[in-house]
Amino acid sequence: MTDEIDAADVEDEMISLRAKNVRLETALRDSQEVANRRLINAELKHHALKNGMVDLDGLKLIDAVDIDVDETGAVKGAASVISKLQREKPWLFKSPNSSSLASAPPSTPTRSKLATEMSLQEWRTARADLIRRR
Repeated sequence: MTDEIDAADVEDEMISLRAKNVRLETALRDSQEVANRRLINAELKHHALKNGMVDLDGLKLIDAVDIDVDETGAVKGAASVISKLQREKPWLFKSPNSSSLASAPPSTPTRSKLATEMSLQEWRTARADLIRRR
């Protein structure tokens, strides 16, 4: 009789473990889908801002069927979807500005001229300024 009880207990335990396994796999799949949607949204926002989208509410117009996340977590197809949206609905994007690509020149600290680099008149003026400051 104890062998039958033990076998029944083991069978019940296996059934509950299988059910728990199914619940955990479903939860894992759901959380992976949520993470992938967030990753796709972040990538879409990045490409939209990079291309000059005026209002990110325009991302609601995108059909994200062509966008995939591979096993490594890289998003494929977001840039092409944004460029397609830019062609189809150009009013969502600001016009390209060529001056925005230029960067400011690097700042260089001002350097005093050495006496050997000055003319005689410049040297006399600089010397007189130094004497006045003392």
